[in-house]
Amino acid sequence: MEVSSEPVVATLEMSQSTNKDDEPFSSDGDYESLPPHVSVTTHMTAGAVAGILEHTVMYPVDSVKTRMQSLQPDPNAQYRNVYEALKRIIQTEGVFRPLRGLNITMMGAGPAHALYFACYERVKRSLSDIIQNGGNSHLANGVAGSVATVLHDAVMNPAEVVKQRMQMYNSPYRGLWDCVQTVTRTEGIRAFYRSYSTQLTMNIPFQAVHFITYELMQEQLNPHRHYHPGSHIVSGAAAGAISAAVTTPLDVCKTLLNTQENVALNSMNISGHLTGMANAFRTVYRLGGMAAFFKGVQARVIYQMPSTAIAWSVYEFFKYFLTKQQME
Repeated sequence: MEVSSEPVVATLEMSQSTNKDDEPFSSDGDYESLPPHVSVTTHMTAGAVAGILEHTVMYPVDSVKTRMQSLQPDPNAQYRNVYEALKRIIQTEGVFRPLRGLNITMMGAGPAHALYFACYERVKRSLSDIIQNGGNSHLANGVAGSVATVLHDAVMNPAEVVKQRMQMYNSPYRGLWDCVQTVTRTEGIRAFYRSYSTQLTMNIPFQAVHFITYELMQEQLNPHRHYHPGSHIVSGAAAGAISAAVTTPLDVCKTLLNTQENVALNSMNISGHLTGMANAFRTVYRLGGMAAFFKGVQARVIYQMPSTAIAWSVYEFFKYFLTKQQME
C-alpha cells in the first residue's frame, strides 16, 4: 500500500503559523512533537474521545469474545466463529443483547484513555529527551506505554469486571447498578480489582508491543510525522492485531477472574472465588489444555484491529486539530 499516494495529507502551514513571540512556527514544532505550551488538556481531550469511540464501535465483537473465552460454555452459547455468534445472539436474545454493558464501558473509557494518552505523551517526550536527545526512541515508547497502562487499568478494571459479567450468557444481573450492588454485597469491593494484576501483566506487554509497532510503522509510512490519516489507520490496525494475538492467553485468564465462571469453577471443585493469576493459569490449563489459552483469539484480533485503528486515527486527528487551533 502506497501511503504516500493518499490524497489526504495535512500539515500545519508553517507560513501561516506563528508562536507567541511572532516567530515562524519551526518544522520541529509540527503536531506530532507538540510545542511546550500545548496543554495536557489537548492530549486528555483527544484521548478521551478516541477511547470512547474505540470501545463502542466494535463493542458487539467484544461481547462475542467474552463468550467465546468461556471455558465450559452452555450448549446454547457455543459458537464456531464471530459471525455465527452475533447472528445467534441477535436471533435468540434480541438485537440489543450484544450491546449489554456498553454504558459502563463508556463511563470508564473516557477518563481512562484521557489519563492514558496524556501520560504516554509526557513520559515518551521526557525519556526521548534523555535517551535520544529528543529523537524517537523505541525504548521510550515501550516504557511510556507501560507506565500509561498502569494508570489506565486502575480506572478501567472495575468497568471491565461489570462489563464482562453482563456480557456472559444467562447473566443474572438486571442492569449496571444491579451488577455493581450485587458484586459489592456478595464479594466486596476487592472483586473489582481481583484481575488487576493479571490485567497489568497482560496490558503492559500488550501496550509495549502496541506502541513500538505503531511507532515502527509510522517511521516507515509517515517518516516526517505529518497528520496523515491513512498511515495512522494502517499503523494502528497492525499494532492492534499483533499485540492482541500475542497476549490472548493472559486475556483468557483475565476473563475467568472477572466472570468467576460458575460451571468451570464447580467442575474443578473450587469453592469460593478464584483469585490470582497463577491459579487462573492452572485452572485454564486443567480445563482445556494449551488450546484453551487461545479461546476467542479470532474475535479478539477482529475486535482489536479496527478498534486500535479508530483510536489512533481519532486521537491523531484531535491532536492535530486542537494543536492547530492553539497555533492559530
